[in-house]
Amino acid sequence: MDITIQRTAAPKEKPAPGTPLGFGKVFTDHMFIMNYKTGQGWHNPRVVPFGDICLSPAAMCFHYGQTVFEGMKAYLGADGDILLFRPDENFKRLNVSNRRICIPAVDEDFCVQAVKTLVEVDKDWLPRDPGTCFYIRPFIIATDPALGVRPGDEYLLIILLSPSGAYYSSGLDPVKIYVEDSYVRAVRGGTGMAKTGGNYAASLVAQDEAHRQGYSQVLWLDGVEQKYVEEVGAMNVFFVLDGEVVTPALEGSGILAGITRGSCIQLLRSWGVKVSERKLAIEELADAYAGGRLLEAFGTGTAAVISPIGELKWEDHVMQIGGGAIGELTQRLYDAITDIQYGRAQGPQGWSVRVCKAD
Repeated sequence: MDITIQRTAAPKEKPAPGTPLGFGKVFTDHMFIMNYKTGQGWHNPRVVPFGDICLSPAAMCFHYGQTVFEGMKAYLGADGDILLFRPDENFKRLNVSNRRICIPAVDEDFCVQAVKTLVEVDKDWLPRDPGTCFYIRPFIIATDPALGVRPGDEYLLIILLSPSGAYYSSGLDPVKIYVEDSYVRAVRGGTGMAKTGGNYAASLVAQDEAHRQGYSQVLWLDGVEQKYVEEVGAMNVFFVLDGEVVTPALEGSGILAGITRGSCIQLLRSWGVKVSERKLAIEELADAYAGGRLLEAFGTGTAAVISPIGELKWEDHVMQIGGGAIGELTQRLYDAITDIQYGRAQGPQGWSVRVCKAD
């Protein structure tokens, strides 16, 4: 399919260099849209001016939650190229979400090309300040104007670009995490492995409680025994226990298969670090902390990249990790991943995908 391009006649003012961007608050002049209809498939791919979309109040996405999304980034490389980080993995994961939510699969290679096309159209919006990027949000919604619980027959795939800074305003300062032991995020056979809006809506009540207690994020336990560590709301999690790096295994109730998570595991193992993907009880973490064996903790995700965890609160246990500073291994991973993303270092084959020159 050919992608048509309709450029805006009224370009917006771009943020000046040095302007604090926040995360996901500013959007570029254009967006990508593609339609799906049963019997016709995905069709009419186009780049159009950024703007509101018109949907019926009966659109099925509003009533039955048929929505999925992805998160990825584009970076200004050291040599002036604009780079994507493992975009094929994002669209593979989007199709995992699609299958679980009964949304038609997309052509993964074509979607990477759609992202490239949109980024090239709006490349003048890519911020130049250190640590900034395009945050890229592909998402799919069911748009049939019909009431009745069933998979939709019509969908929109939309891709947005957002010039962004750090996900956490504190940057690389260690974050405080609240362990949730009342509510659950996902159970075996549920939707935990899918990036779908309902998962995030279900997490808000615990997130609100965490904020009231002065914590940045929620660490979820499994949905059956509420005993085993799963993931943080916006990140996968890793713990350094003596000489072993432990992260929860993906199987079980459905932990999201993070692209940054997989990249970190691959890098750590290439450095000769022992990495275990296994069940990890919160009591084991508390015992390791009490015994001086919990040396570092960090989260990984597209938005935050690598985020050191400085404090965990579980029931009456408050675990201060790393003395309020980023750990040595966490810092090494952050440097390695961001050096690859910004083109300062060569990563494994296929990790960096060139879009175009920035200028």
